[in-house]
Amino acid sequence: QVQLVESGGGLVQAGGSLRLSCAASGSDRSINDMGWYRQAPGKERELVAAVTSGGSTNYADSVKGRFTISRDNAKNTVYLQMNSLKPEDTAVYYCNADQWIGPVRNNYWGQGTQVTVSS
Repeated sequence: QVQLVESGGGLVQAGGSLRLSCAASGSDRSINDMGWYRQAPGKERELVAAVTSGGSTNYADSVKGRFTISRDNAKNTVYLQMNSLKPEDTAVYYCNADQWIGPVRNNYWGQGTQVTVSS
Protein backbone atom coordinates (compact mmCIF):
# COMPACT_ATOMS: atom_id res chain seq x y z
CA GLN A 1 0.00 0.00 0.00
CA VAL A 2 1.42 3.36 -1.05
CA GLN A 3 0.92 6.47 1.05
CA LEU A 4 1.22 9.92 -0.53
CA VAL A 5 1.97 12.91 1.67
CA GLU A 6 1.71 16.38 0.17
CA SER A 7 3.18 19.61 1.46
CA GLY A 8 3.79 23.16 0.31
CA GLY A 9 0.33 24.62 -0.11
CA GLY A 10 -0.67 27.96 1.31
CA LEU A 11 -1.83 31.50 0.62
CA VAL A 12 -0.03 33.62 -1.95
CA GLN A 13 -0.75 36.81 -3.85
CA ALA A 14 -1.39 36.78 -7.55
CA GLY A 15 1.88 36.65 -9.45
CA GLY A 16 3.58 34.76 -6.66
CA SER A 17 5.02 31.25 -6.53
CA LEU A 18 4.57 28.08 -4.54
CA ARG A 19 6.22 24.68 -4.67
CA LEU A 20 4.27 21.56 -3.84
CA SER A 21 5.91 18.29 -2.85
CA CYS A 22 4.49 14.80 -2.64
CA ALA A 23 6.42 11.92 -1.12
CA ALA A 24 5.38 8.32 -1.72
CA SER A 25 6.12 5.67 0.89
CA GLY A 26 5.03 2.24 2.00
CA SER A 27 6.21 0.15 -0.93
CA ASP A 28 9.55 -1.10 -2.15
CA ARG A 29 8.25 -1.35 -5.71
CA SER A 30 8.72 1.39 -8.27
CA ILE A 31 6.15 4.10 -8.70
CA ASN A 32 5.11 4.61 -12.30
CA ASP A 33 3.25 7.76 -13.40
CA MET A 34 2.86 10.54 -10.85
CA GLY A 35 0.82 13.68 -11.17
CA TRP A 36 -1.03 16.58 -9.65
CA TYR A 37 -4.74 17.21 -9.90
CA ARG A 38 -6.79 20.06 -8.50
CA GLN A 39 -10.36 20.65 -7.51
CA ALA A 40 -11.88 24.07 -7.05
CA PRO A 41 -15.18 24.58 -5.18
CA GLY A 42 -18.10 23.50 -7.35
CA LYS A 43 -15.87 22.11 -10.06
CA GLU A 44 -14.68 18.66 -11.05
CA ARG A 45 -11.21 17.43 -10.27
CA GLU A 46 -8.87 18.10 -13.19
CA LEU A 47 -5.40 17.06 -14.21
CA VAL A 48 -2.80 19.79 -13.73
CA ALA A 49 0.40 17.99 -14.68
CA ALA A 50 1.81 14.48 -14.86
CA VAL A 51 5.22 12.90 -15.21
CA THR A 52 6.20 9.36 -16.13
CA SER A 53 8.97 7.42 -14.43
CA GLY A 54 11.08 8.21 -17.50
CA GLY A 55 10.53 11.94 -17.13
CA SER A 56 7.99 12.65 -19.86
CA THR A 57 5.60 15.40 -18.83
CA ASN A 58 2.08 16.50 -19.65
CA TYR A 59 0.36 19.75 -18.64
CA ALA A 60 -3.09 21.22 -18.70
CA ASP A 61 -3.28 24.08 -21.18
CA SER A 62 -4.18 26.50 -18.39
CA VAL A 63 -0.85 26.01 -16.62
CA LYS A 64 1.57 25.57 -19.51
CA GLY A 65 4.49 27.96 -19.22
CA ARG A 66 3.75 28.69 -15.57
CA PHE A 67 3.93 25.33 -13.77
CA THR A 68 6.71 22.76 -13.87
CA ILE A 69 6.41 19.18 -12.69
CA SER A 70 9.48 17.16 -11.77
CA ARG A 71 10.31 14.05 -9.81
CA ASP A 72 13.12 12.44 -7.88
CA ASN A 73 12.80 8.71 -8.44
CA ALA A 74 15.35 7.89 -5.76
CA LYS A 75 13.15 9.66 -3.22
CA ASN A 76 9.81 8.66 -4.78
CA THR A 77 8.90 12.33 -4.67
CA VAL A 78 7.14 14.53 -7.19
CA TYR A 79 7.21 18.33 -7.18
CA LEU A 80 5.07 21.03 -8.72
CA GLN A 81 6.68 24.44 -9.10
CA MET A 82 3.93 26.99 -9.61
CA ASN A 83 4.89 30.45 -10.86
CA SER A 84 2.85 33.45 -11.94
CA LEU A 85 -0.06 32.18 -9.91
CA LYS A 86 -3.54 33.47 -10.68
CA PRO A 87 -6.68 33.59 -8.53
CA GLU A 88 -8.19 30.91 -10.78
CA ASP A 89 -5.44 28.53 -9.64
CA THR A 90 -7.09 28.48 -6.21
CA ALA A 91 -8.03 24.88 -5.43
CA VAL A 92 -7.19 21.83 -3.38
CA TYR A 93 -4.26 20.14 -5.08
CA TYR A 94 -4.02 16.36 -4.94
CA CYS A 95 -1.06 14.13 -5.64
CA ASN A 96 -1.72 10.97 -7.61
CA ALA A 97 0.44 7.93 -8.30
CA ASP A 98 0.20 4.75 -10.33
CA GLN A 99 1.94 1.55 -9.41
CA TRP A 100 1.80 -1.42 -11.72
CA ILE A 101 2.37 -4.82 -10.17
CA GLY A 102 2.34 -7.22 -13.09
CA PRO A 103 -0.95 -6.66 -14.93
CA VAL A 104 -2.58 -4.92 -11.97
CA ARG A 105 -2.71 -1.13 -11.82
CA ASN A 106 -2.96 0.39 -8.37
CA ASN A 107 -3.82 4.08 -8.16
CA TYR A 108 -3.31 6.21 -5.08
CA TRP A 109 -4.32 9.71 -3.94
CA GLY A 110 -2.88 12.06 -1.37
CA GLN A 111 -5.00 13.90 1.15
CA GLY A 112 -4.81 17.20 -0.70
CA THR A 113 -3.24 20.54 0.06
CA GLN A 114 -4.98 23.90 -0.23
CA VAL A 115 -3.60 26.55 -2.56
CA THR A 116 -5.21 29.98 -2.32
CA VAL A 117 -4.22 32.83 -4.62
CA SER A 118 -5.47 36.26 -3.65
CA SER A 119 -6.03 39.02 -6.18
